[in-house]
Amino acid sequence: MLPTENRLRRREDFATAVRRGRRAGRPLLVVHLRSGETDPHVTGETVPPPRAGFVVSKAVGGAVVRTAVKRRLRHLVRDRLAQLPPGSLVVVRALPGAGDADHAQLARDLDAALQQLLGGGAR
Repeated sequence: MLPTENRLRRREDFATAVRRGRRAGRPLLVVHLRSGETDPHVTGETVPPPRAGFVVSKAVGGAVVRTAVKRRLRHLVRDRLAQLPPGSLVVVRALPGAGDADHAQLARDLDAALQQLLGGGAR
């Protein structure tokens, strides 16, 4: 489970990450990353932590499959929060093949997408 301060909840934050952020697509998922030091919802001088949200549509599978995919993705992102810049917004969108993928395949696609977005890979 992601800590409360690292959860993306507001519709506006999802929209900001998807519309204004960078995108990296992989066969099982698409990752949107909006880097930024400022959060309009937080007052004060503190730098907000990175926050992540997940989109898993019915195209991935039934309710049980979607929940399992979300749990796997939350676990994977939780382990990678330290790699993300402070104040960044991350949206991970699962594609239909994610329902049949195992944990290792999702981890491989997530790592490749994050590496590309954080400057470690070629476009």
